[in-house]
Amino acid sequence: MDKLQLLNDLAAEHGTPLIVVDHEALRRNYQTFRQLLPRVQIYYAVKANPDPAILETFYHLGASFDVASLSEFHLVHKNIEKLPDADRQQFIWGKIIYANPIKAIATLKELDRYKPLVTYDNPEEVQKVRQHAPHAGLVLRVKVPNTGAVVELSSKFGAPPGEAVRLIRLAEKSGLAVEGISFHVGSQNTNYANYINALHLAEGIFREARLHGFERLKILDIGGGFPAPYDPSVRPFAELATMLNAEFERLFPQNVDLAAEPGRYLVATAATLIASVIGKTKRGEKPSYYLDDGVYQTFSGIIFDRCKYRINTFKKGHAQISAVYGPTCDSLDTISLSEELPELNIGDLVYAENIGAYSYATATHFNGFSPAKIVHINR
Repeated sequence: MDKLQLLNDLAAEHGTPLIVVDHEALRRNYQTFRQLLPRVQIYYAVKANPDPAILETFYHLGASFDVASLSEFHLVHKNIEKLPDADRQQFIWGKIIYANPIKAIATLKELDRYKPLVTYDNPEEVQKVRQHAPHAGLVLRVKVPNTGAVVELSSKFGAPPGEAVRLIRLAEKSGLAVEGISFHVGSQNTNYANYINALHLAEGIFREARLHGFERLKILDIGGGFPAPYDPSVRPFAELATMLNAEFERLFPQNVDLAAEPGRYLVATAATLIASVIGKTKRGEKPSYYLDDGVYQTFSGIIFDRCKYRINTFKKGHAQISAVYGPTCDSLDTISLSEELPELNIGDLVYAENIGAYSYATATHFNGFSPAKIVHINR
């Protein structure tokens, strides 16, 4: 069936605003990542989109999971509750990393019985883990350049590389096992040199740690940041994969387990939002349209993630520069002030593609407007 006809039929059946999640796209993105980076185990970054149906699809594909809260941990854990206890524990150790370097004491106490793998980046966290989750394995997160990333993370997380061995020594002396090193080059990172620089920093830490007798390091987690193809300016993922594979081969022997935490790359292109025009007018001679979804709902990525979503229409016609707003009474609820659209009428449908990441995951109920309904296709 033609995509526009399918979207139109789904909107007629379910109403708007409506998010359509295509699981065939999820599977395609996952398989592409695996094929292009064959040494790398995928730890899906649940925060990008925690929809249980999406987690289930990735679980059946063989994914591991990067969680950053107890809620996310339990969402993933639901997929394995029917496994025998021994298999369940093996799954948690090999398939889940708690990748938030800062954890509440209550969180650590609950996690300890699962003997999880967790990240850390400072001495205080070592002491918290030692006291409240002594059965955890540790991965040290180090600070790396985030130049060119849409959302930088290095100012909030990551130990300076020069302090890495000291922090490994501190954890080991505290009776904890440091299993590896991790880093994150920033979200939607289109500066591929960041990955290469980070790999060289990580290799230097591995080498220095082993010189000091720390032979237990076996994991390198290269984090996320893999860019979604929101527009043609984003360089192909295959180009980045070629660069990474060459550095993996040169810097890290086969006994180093490589992991990554893709989120946006896996889910962004798998969802489409359908919305309705609920109002129209002219503001300063510019056509202005009001939708039943906005930046407090599915378009939240405009605020939190600096995303730009193109508004597409089901009808043709002479395009004019137009403004598009969300439904709330807040002027911040502005989707675009320069969208090229044909003349629209109240009740017309529009749609936005590539909206599966950090969109309805950060939607709110502000002003009494509920987030969009979600439907899944090709499960």
